[in-house]
Amino acid sequence: MSDTPASLTPQDALVALMIAVSFSDETIRTAELVAIQRIVNHLPVFAGYDADRIRSIGQTVFDLMEEEDGLDALFGLIRDALPEHMYETAYALSCDVIAADGRAREVELRMLEEVRDELQIDRLHAAAIEWGARARHLLP
Repeated sequence: MSDTPASLTPQDALVALMIAVSFSDETIRTAELVAIQRIVNHLPVFAGYDADRIRSIGQTVFDLMEEEDGLDALFGLIRDALPEHMYETAYALSCDVIAADGRAREVELRMLEEVRDELQIDRLHAAAIEWGARARHLLP
């Protein structure tokens, strides 16, 4: 694996999840990468976060995705690093990344469902979060 520590900070976990949902269709699109960068640069939860860590966190995600149970391991790391009160934030950021290119692919929607289940996001809350992401990223 890469030089990323075995335990992640909450911010690392958010970055890892955004990268994982972006990579769920085996392609990280430019719009998704720009969305991740914009989120890290502008949201208060990332105040003081070293954006240079995105590359090493990304490598950790890619390494884990190569393993047989890598997604389960990734979700374990994310749950260990994220306080429960940030689970909906993690889901919202995931939705924003998926919506960034204006098109949610079937595999990406399945990944969001997996995230929702893993983080035990209430269905009504998830629907509201998804609706907000769709509204923010609607193409003209």
